[in-house]
Amino acid sequence: MFVLILGLALWVLAHFFKRLAPERRAALGDKGKGLVALVLAVSVVLMVLGYRAAPVIPVYAPFPGAGHLNNLLMVVAVLLFGAGSPGSWLSTRMRHPMLISVKVWAIAHLLVNGDLASLILFGGLLAWAVGEVILINRNAPAWQRDPDSKPGPRDARLVAVWAVMFVVIAGVHIWLGHNPFMGTY
Repeated sequence: MFVLILGLALWVLAHFFKRLAPERRAALGDKGKGLVALVLAVSVVLMVLGYRAAPVIPVYAPFPGAGHLNNLLMVVAVLLFGAGSPGSWLSTRMRHPMLISVKVWAIAHLLVNGDLASLILFGGLLAWAVGEVILINRNAPAWQRDPDSKPGPRDARLVAVWAVMFVVIAGVHIWLGHNPFMGTY
């Protein structure tokens, strides 16, 4: 579990660095962006490897049918994540759609995974997303919706990209040995 926790810690620290030490981050310039991107890539690899290697230590049993709720929430999470792209209509209507997406994703996965490694990974990323929103709102409290924004062609492309991404994500899960559409788990 050490590798999983290390990956999660690197993820959180790399993201919080910009919020907690903005002067130091700005002083690094473009090199800093590359360094943060590298740390984030390493953190994702460590989280995946650590999660897959972690022993299954049951903590709670998911309720029957939780898999279907998970799949529904994942549809919402993927759409919200895509909606966070600049220029989308939804991004002008809600603050932090990508971080809300991470929260929905984490909750969806906590519904169907009741082992300790899942609690660490998904619970940790849920806690990070909550903390990130708090830090962003503290540093930049002013935000207003754009009352003049309307859905447009960019949003239609967003829905198409969302559908492809959902299929890709499901395909990766199946490739890794877990079909999220089988059974009534």
